[in-house]
Amino acid sequence: MGRTGVCWDNTWAQSFNATPKNERVYQMIYPARDKAINDIASWIELTYNHTRLRSALGYRTPNEVKQEHLSYTKAV
Repeated sequence: MGRTGVCWDNTWAQSFNATPKNERVYQMIYPARDKAINDIASWIELTYNHTRLRSALGYRTPNEVKQEHLSYTKAV
């Protein structure tokens, strides 16, 4: 995220927030708010970060990029 009033930040945030809504939230009926929070957090960690390829990350998953970054920082 950048400076206040930069429209490109909003586009990125809208896109990121739409993914879990469309792929998980709208598919479920949650009995309570805490159940929704736990389910969405699990979905992000187990599905989004492990399997979704992101064009902005060179068609790699967020976890692949994280592991690459961690191995790079250990080497330096």
